[in-house]
Amino acid sequence: MLQSLDPHSVYLNQKDFKELTSDTKGEFGGLGIEVTMEKGLIKVISPIDKTPAQRAGIVEGDLITHINKDPILGKSLSEAVSLMRGKPNTEIEITIARQGLEEGFDLKLIREIINVPGVLVNVKGEKNDIGYIRVSSFNEKTSDELYKEIIKFEFNPNNQIKSYILDLRRNPGGLLNQAIQVTNFFLDEGNIVSTKRPRFDKTINEYKAKKGDLIFGKPLLVIVNGGSASASEIVAGALQDNKRAIILGTKTFGKGSVQTLFPIEKNNLFSPNDLYGAVKLTTAEYFTPSGKSIQAKGIEPDIIITQNFEGEKNDSLTVGETKLNKYIKNENENIESGSSAYIPNEEIKDIQLNEAIKILSNLKKKI
Repeated sequence: MLQSLDPHSVYLNQKDFKELTSDTKGEFGGLGIEVTMEKGLIKVISPIDKTPAQRAGIVEGDLITHINKDPILGKSLSEAVSLMRGKPNTEIEITIARQGLEEGFDLKLIREIINVPGVLVNVKGEKNDIGYIRVSSFNEKTSDELYKEIIKFEFNPNNQIKSYILDLRRNPGGLLNQAIQVTNFFLDEGNIVSTKRPRFDKTINEYKAKKGDLIFGKPLLVIVNGGSASASEIVAGALQDNKRAIILGTKTFGKGSVQTLFPIEKNNLFSPNDLYGAVKLTTAEYFTPSGKSIQAKGIEPDIIITQNFEGEKNDSLTVGETKLNKYIKNENENIESGSSAYIPNEEIKDIQLNEAIKILSNLKKKI
């Protein structure tokens, strides 16, 4: 019933509420896929590296039509996700519909504990002088992990990092406070994000940067795509509006709405064990420092570089807020958000990453 309001308002039973908490802690039992809902089916945004889903060959754009022979149609996204999760070492069967195949096919997988790494780092460039930072989610550990990695880059005498890539592709978002803290690591001043109730044009909260750019003004390039949503869009939008980073890639998801959790208590007790669950309701929208709404519009990169699936343009692999049923429209502009969330497994085929490396390498030569 709540999803008749918008795709992100939902009732969470006890199990769903517990799983939501697991998401923000960065660990849960499941298959290892990032998903969204499209036309009543579960659409795969991407499989997470080294998980049952990736090993089984699940790819971006796959549609999950059944779970253990039970149809997905009629279920909410949270209900479907709840069915896919479970105790480690238990079996689950899912039915996949894949573009180009006339018939669906079944896959049997064994659930595992999925540890979602918030931050992965590496060095790039011919001289290994580009610090590459991949932030895959904004959970409770993200800012702490990122802080440690940046300090290693900056103060390890063996590193000669002259510029940075922040890769937010396929990052579905997470905790607002983590997005703010991560943005703070690259700014000395300026606004980060504000939340407003658009109908009343009333600002609820405004978050400003604190002095403390951890990379000391070094060139920064942020890569985004259609899988970059919510908290990812806050970071990209803030760094873009403050002219602190070049944004490269394709238009982001466009999930700019704020949800508030309202726990439903038993006997007025506050322990999570004494809750019926919770109601998650959309209560506001995010706005970038320049006053632009992210909702159903997304962040437009400064440099548009598309990454096609298997080298072919394929609009069916596009993900975005405007693809969701009953999405909240952007009151200012009628623009569709989103793009492909595809990232090749082989770096040599990663057009966006290679272009980012090329830009930063040329920038250093000019400097």
